[in-house]
Amino acid sequence: MAELTFSESQDPLQSTDDRWRETHLGRLLGHAMRRFDERVLKLMAGNDGVPLALANLAARDQISAAHVHITRHLALDGSRLTDLCKAAGMSKQAMGNLVDQCAAWGLVERTPDHLDARAKRVVFTPVGLAWLQAFKEAVAQAEAEFKEAVGQDVATVVALGLEAYAI
Repeated sequence: MAELTFSESQDPLQSTDDRWRETHLGRLLGHAMRRFDERVLKLMAGNDGVPLALANLAARDQISAAHVHITRHLALDGSRLTDLCKAAGMSKQAMGNLVDQCAAWGLVERTPDHLDARAKRVVFTPVGLAWLQAFKEAVAQAEAEFKEAVGQDVATVVALGLEAYAI
C-alpha cells in the first residue's frame, strides 16, 4: 500500500494561511449564537415585565446564556430534570446546579411529579412566567434586528438553512 504524502497546500499544519480557523461555519454559528443570546439578555434586562432583581442580575451579566437554556427548554407544564438535561444538551449535574440557581432567584421551583412520587418536576413560578414572557419579547426584537441588519431575504434563507441543518 502506498504511503500518503501531503503537499504544503494539503497539510493545514504546514500552511501559513490559517484563516479558515476563524471563518468556518461552526465558528461563525457559535459567534452568531453568542451575539444573539447577549442581545436577548440585554433586552430582557431593560424589560419592565422582568422583576427588578432579575433585571439587575441580567444587566450585570450575572445571568448568562446557560440560564437561557432553562427558559428555552422548560415545558410550560414543567419538566423532569433528566428531560430538561436532554433537551438542553447538558449534564444532570450542570443542569441541577442551574435549576438550583434559578430556584434561588425565584424563576423555577421543584414540585412533586404526579406520575411518579419518587421524581420531581421543575416548573416555572409566576416570576419565571414573567421572565419567559420577557424572553419571548426579547427574542422577537432580536430577530427583527437581525432581519434589519441582513435583509429579509437573507434572514429567510438563514432561517430555512438552519432549520434544515438542525433536523
